[in-house]
Amino acid sequence: MMCGQRYPERDLARARLAREAVAFAFNVPAEEIAAPTRRSSRVAFARQVAMYLAHVAFELNLARVGQAFGRDRSTASYACQIVEDRRDDPAFDAWLDGLEDCLRTAPDPMIPDTMQ
Repeated sequence: MMCGQRYPERDLARARLAREAVAFAFNVPAEEIAAPTRRSSRVAFARQVAMYLAHVAFELNLARVGQAFGRDRSTASYACQIVEDRRDDPAFDAWLDGLEDCLRTAPDPMIPDTMQ
């Protein structure tokens, strides 16, 4: 077993929280964001925002973000670039700051082997 085996589980939990928060904020089903195929442009953008927030709010590197979302590192990098470009819009930037703050203040997930 690899040292730090629980980190992938923590990464997945954090990615799931980002996905659920973004699904709520975009009013789209979380299952659509998690789908292995692109889906509509609205869902694809929601997925990009969720990947961005997992990277920024939870400080996951891009390879870990990609893995947590079933994508590769280059897809996670592209998602972050797209979202970063949209932050030039003050309204979107403020909205995204709210989501980011919400995720940053969330407690760490309870991983079964750490609940003793």
